Amino acid sequence: MFTSKANKIFQDVIEKYHIVNTVDQPFENAYLKSDLIEHLLYRKCWIDTVQWHYEDIIRDPQIDPVAALKLKRQIDASNQDRTDMVEYIDSYFLEKYKDVSPKADATINTESPAWGIDRLSILALKIYHMNEEATRKDASADHRTACQKKLDVLLEQRVDLSTAIDTLLNDIEKGDKYMKVYKQMKMYNDDELNPVLRSQK
Repeated sequence: MFTSKANKIFQDVIEKYHIVNTVDQPFENAYLKSDLIEHLLYRKCWIDTVQWHYEDIIRDPQIDPVAALKLKRQIDASNQDRTDMVEYIDSYFLEKYKDVSPKADATINTESPAWGIDRLSILALKIYHMNEEATRKDASADHRTACQKKLDVLLEQRVDLSTAIDTLLNDIEKGDKYMKVYKQMKMYNDDELNPVLRSQK
């Protein structure tokens, strides 16, 4: 199933990141562009993993305000990269299923395949870090027990989400579902649509 491959790639990315464990480390994709979907999934999860740690850093109450502003800009750029990658992944599926004729009673899903995959990538990060907390030696027994219960829920959620994504892809392939890609059309980064940026032109 597709999500078996995706979940393995996400796990590989997160483990690779934590070898050096810094947001400033260079990125190197483990897959060539010729392996398109693997290449996209690897890049997508790397973006998510770096951003996860950006979000940790910016919550430091002692962070220097200038550094915080710089980091906020990095988070904004990362969010744009994340959105772009989702659209690239959906474009892959549009191309893959372009010759499928939807059935007359075919329906559209509430989210595209790639937005489900986006949630699956974030879920992989939650599982990795919750497992760290559930096994942290310097934490209290109560803390570890509470985190293990949360981890169990996250693992169940991954099974359910993986099943839903695989079912959606199968339904698209059979013509029972069809997909569209709506560009995000974010306004706050656009100097024509954000009134603050527009006023400074």
